[in-house]
Amino acid sequence: MSRSAELLRRIREDENLAELLAHPFEFDIRRTAYTDAPRLASGASLEVIAGDSTGGAFYVSGDEPERPVWYASSEGEAGIIAPDLSEALVLLIGLPYWRDCLKFSDNGDLDAMRTAASFLRRDLLADDPALPSAQARAAEALGLAVDPVPALVERLHATVRDTGPADLFLDDTGEYDGLFGPFPPSRNPRRR
Repeated sequence: MSRSAELLRRIREDENLAELLAHPFEFDIRRTAYTDAPRLASGASLEVIAGDSTGGAFYVSGDEPERPVWYASSEGEAGIIAPDLSEALVLLIGLPYWRDCLKFSDNGDLDAMRTAASFLRRDLLADDPALPSAQARAAEALGLAVDPVPALVERLHATVRDTGPADLFLDDTGEYDGLFGPFPPSRNPRRR
């Protein structure tokens, strides 16, 4: 059994761990009922494994042993966020505001993502001072080492940037856009 398959099995069998990953990390294995026939233009297999509260979904593609993890938003953006489930969970736990880092990436600018991450971390910790404790519990339960935020931002940027045209995500509504958003971090008046 691959490391990713083992992690997914552990999450499915441990209700407390599943709940912890759902809140605050937005990886809810109970949210897998998606329609619109998602598929990859390459023809590689695609399997939904979790969802989030915004209507987005996490998928794995390809064959074992390690399958890339995709995220598809409810707004029509999609892309690979990690090379396997282990790396995806490290990202979600260590950088729970990863979607906003992409949204405020100024079309994929790494420096913009770094700036956004700094503001987002500050705001999230102000709203949820218990987050570091939840991060430590989730990482320990999964046996994962979570890297520092700057390293996670760089890996997320590189992975999303390297999702190629053969990796086109589509469904019955059409082709999805990439995950990099157009907004600079300064778009939010609190971050100027």
